[in-house]
Parts: sequence; C-alpha cells; structure tokens
Amino acid sequence: MTTDQLQKYLLDDRSTRIQTVDLTDTWHTGLAHQSYPPVVRDLLGELCAASVLLASNIKFDGSLVLQLQGDGALALIVVECQSDLSLRATVQLRQEFVVPDNATFQSLLNGNGNGRFIVILDPADRQEGQQPYQGVVPMEGDSVAKVLEHYMKQSEQLDTHIWLAANEQRATGLLLQRLPDHGGTAEDAEAHRESWQRAGILAQTLTQDEMLSASPETLIHRLFWEEPLLTFEPQPVRWFCPCTRERVGNMLKMLGRAEIESILSEQEKVDIACNFCGKPYTFDAIDCARLFIDGQSPEEPSEPVAH
Repeated sequence: MTTDQLQKYLLDDRSTRIQTVDLTDTWHTGLAHQSYPPVVRDLLGELCAASVLLASNIKFDGSLVLQLQGDGALALIVVECQSDLSLRATVQLRQEFVVPDNATFQSLLNGNGNGRFIVILDPADRQEGQQPYQGVVPMEGDSVAKVLEHYMKQSEQLDTHIWLAANEQRATGLLLQRLPDHGGTAEDAEAHRESWQRAGILAQTLTQDEMLSASPETLIHRLFWEEPLLTFEPQPVRWFCPCTRERVGNMLKMLGRAEIESILSEQEKVDIACNFCGKPYTFDAIDCARLFIDGQSPEEPSEPVAH
C-alpha cells in the first residue's frame, strides 16, 4: 500500500497555489524491473513528479502525458499520469550511445537541436476520431522544471515555479502557481502580486538536497511558516501498469505459431518484458502451445501442467 501523496495548499489570500508531491513507494515500484544510468533515472523521476503536479489540476477524467523525444543517447521518455494520480513511465535508450555521468538535460535530449517535448491531454470520454490535445513545449531551459515553467507561462498564461529532484530512493516536487484575479480592487490585485512574489522568494532558497532528505511537510513548514495556508485533503499517488500475463500472451499469439516456434527453436523459451514497467514474463514451450488452444488462457490452464 503506497503512502505517496500529492498535497495542495493555498495562500490565505487565494493568490497562489502551492503543491508538493512525494514519490517513494511509487518510485521504487517503477524502478523494480528497470535499470537506467543514474542521470537518466533521475531525469525520469523528475518527469514523474512533474506529471503528478500538473495532472492534479486537469479539469477532466483522463490522462496527462509528458513525452520527450531525444536526438542523442536518450531516444524517448514517456510518463503518463491519470486523473486519479496513477502513474506509469517508460524509457528507450539508443544502445550505440554511451550516457556520460555528467550528461545534462540538453545534451541528453537536444544535443543536435532536434529534441521534442510534447504535453498530451487525453480525455477518457474522447469521441471516436477525436484527437487528444497536443502541445509542443519549446526546449528552452537547462532542466525539466525550467522547460515546463516556460510552457505553462506561454501556453496556459499561468506564472508557475517548479522545483524537482530525484535519486534512486525518491522523486519529489514543489509547484507554485499564481492564480488569476477575479474581481476585487486594484489594491487587492497589488496585494496578490506581492504575495506571489514573496512566495517565490521564499521557495527560491530550496535545494535539491533538502527536497530529497526532508519530508514535504517539513519543507512547507520551513518555507511558509509565517504564511497562513489553507490545506486540502491529500491525494494518494500510485504506480499502475495494466500489463498482465494474459495480455502479454495475447500479444505473443498475434505473432503467430510459426514465429513463436522459431523463437523456441533458438532459445527454448520466450522472454519478454513490458514496455512500460519492465516486468519480465517467461513462456516455455508448454505455455506457448496453450496460446493456440481454443478457449485456454495464458494464465489459467484447463489442467495442471508440469514445468
């Protein structure tokens, strides 16, 4: 059972939204079957934290996808967060490249100027033929946070500050967002502007080491202990990949009996991993034979079989 959560706050004058996310159990689950170079792993963690921070504010039932297409060692990263804050992610590396330990966001993804960052909003009730919304994010900035801040300002007209951090143990994030003024006097608008600026100045002192070592509650208290905050009920976050042995078996079945038998003749079994979570599945000759018997499931044989 995950204890990870997204927490939302508002400054008392409703000028600024504050959000934190802490991924520990979720992050461990996501990495359970994957092994990435540390710089790639940390980038993926930052994207996971960012996706939760942004998905928590979408106004429909569906998913938010952050997709990075790189032109170097890192070919593709996809992070998908549903409106219930269930999360999954995948990474594709180009095997002919070596990922240096000191690689940067730009060198990993945009070394030749051909990287692409796309935000996709996909409503669950999308009509047949209707395309999900896709926004292209300019690759401007030296981190995921800076690129997304620029995107939110240009696309959503929302002043946004984002801090992200990740390592092998945790992925975490903090978001500040200035909310639109609705009515009120010029004095109210000026007071809200000052509140927004003050919140940003306070949060600028935050370091990645602090984010990875302290709880979000501790950080919020340290940063905003003098600010009256409205606190909302936390929302749980979890890793969820819909892969199952049955689904993988159905995919193998689509390859056809001849292709499966060819693989078995070479290696006596079929080893396959989920593209998203990396969970491994193994099908031996008996498992594969059952795929092509009408009415039998890859998970549930009609009678016990010896392995």
